[in-house]
Amino acid sequence: MPTLQFKGKNIIWNHHMSVPYHTLDPVKDLDFQPEQSNGNLIVEGDNLVALKALLPEYRGRVKCIYIDPPYNTGNEGWSYNDNVSSPMINEWLGQEVAKDDLTKHDKWLCMMTPRLKLLNELLIPEEGIIFISIDDNEHSNLKLLCDEIFGEENFLGNIVRATGQTTGQDSGGLGSSFDFLLVYGKNSSISLSGLPLTQKDLKRFDNEDERGKYAYDQMRKTGSNDKRTDRPNMYYSISDPDGNEIYPIAPAGYESCWRFEKKTYERLIDEGYILWKKTKRDNKEIWWPYVKYYLEGRTKRPSPLWNDLDGNKKAARDLRELFDGEKVFDFPKPTALIKRCIQIAPNASKDDIILDSFAGSGTTAHAVMELNKEDGGNRQYIVVQMPENSDKELDKNICRDITRERIVRAVDMYGYESGFEYVRVGQALDAETLLEGELPSYETFAKYVYYLAMGEHLEDDQNIDQESYFVGTKNNQDIYLIYDDNMEALQSLALNYEKAESFRARSGEKKVIVYAPACFLDEEDLQEMKIEFVSIPYNLFSKNQEV
Repeated sequence: MPTLQFKGKNIIWNHHMSVPYHTLDPVKDLDFQPEQSNGNLIVEGDNLVALKALLPEYRGRVKCIYIDPPYNTGNEGWSYNDNVSSPMINEWLGQEVAKDDLTKHDKWLCMMTPRLKLLNELLIPEEGIIFISIDDNEHSNLKLLCDEIFGEENFLGNIVRATGQTTGQDSGGLGSSFDFLLVYGKNSSISLSGLPLTQKDLKRFDNEDERGKYAYDQMRKTGSNDKRTDRPNMYYSISDPDGNEIYPIAPAGYESCWRFEKKTYERLIDEGYILWKKTKRDNKEIWWPYVKYYLEGRTKRPSPLWNDLDGNKKAARDLRELFDGEKVFDFPKPTALIKRCIQIAPNASKDDIILDSFAGSGTTAHAVMELNKEDGGNRQYIVVQMPENSDKELDKNICRDITRERIVRAVDMYGYESGFEYVRVGQALDAETLLEGELPSYETFAKYVYYLAMGEHLEDDQNIDQESYFVGTKNNQDIYLIYDDNMEALQSLALNYEKAESFRARSGEKKVIVYAPACFLDEEDLQEMKIEFVSIPYNLFSKNQEV
């Protein structure tokens, strides 16, 4: 498979592994109707750090991801700001990427790579799907990068979307009125869900019998000539209502084939799915067979050309309407676009988790709420957005003032029964931070060490018990954490013989893993008691590479 080379690739390819986990700290004052939040989450902070912070809770649980990253046009004012240890990359920090920047593609790919890798980890292994909006500026580069990260075999298609407005007409080249969505699944066996039928589709189902409304198509398979040679088992004679022998002969005279083999035809005849109608051929009336297709439960396959949705102008008008006529965000995406992405996700369910880590104006959250209202669904959204403040705009906070505000206003305007919890990326869960005395709560740290030990989130955090140091159990293994978020108390804590005996008594024959600042048992004692000791903060973080 061809691979894409760019400046910094060897430096950032595994950068996502070195990004420390962080806490996600509740900001209760910015919650909205939390009693109706249903797990909906707004995350304020850098999306690379936020995605890493989401892993312990959401790894392998997200059904559908939609992202709308910068298109890298040179007019967006974005800059590369990841904390990468490299002299070359450090020269890029804080520098806005302009049109004439000779490294603009390298910077963009270095920014996207670790984020795409973390997004890939968050997807459900059996049926996760990601949609990435992009235009011509980075489409070809993004396709090659995604082939490496998600797997070329997992490429599901390239959707062409009509934006509703033409750009670049005065450039001397071809104007553009389309952008794209690259679509990748978590595995190659994924099948997309169908779309609801439109009013135009429904008009076809204007016939009705005891089974319900139905449409019909001719039983002969249309298409290229001489299908008989391709599918000989589908070329056979059948008897019309007058007893005449009928073959799948096209009006042009060539031999074709039926849509299915004879055994299936005979079953469909018995079950009443074959409809005979008179038609004219060679100036004669003949009987011709058709197959009934019933309306109930029917959807249609998604097309790779999406030119039937509202464009960007409509999206901008809708957003201005929410904000009392004020323009607060450039180039929001249409709600209908993201609704369709959610609807065609594999085995689309009303309980899916939907993630957007470039949340912008909050369109993805809005789309989820609208779908839930339409079909009574229970979908959950997670949206991540940076404040994007700077030395020039210290108080700027897009996440709080645009993303959050749009969701609140949408709930009020459209009557959605929804709410959310608002969290902010907090302290790093790394050795340096812990040694400086910035300690997370027991519950937060307990969930984190469970994830490191088991590689998945703790489903039942009700069993966390600081008094007995118990965290949780999985695969015949019990996890314990000897810890306190008070530095003075923490310095006196250790795994001793008394605690080891109590853990062994509680866990019976299960394997025991203990996280603690110190251990007063020697290696022989630990082996005899079948206890694995992990030192915090030092040995703890060596586990990162395994998750």
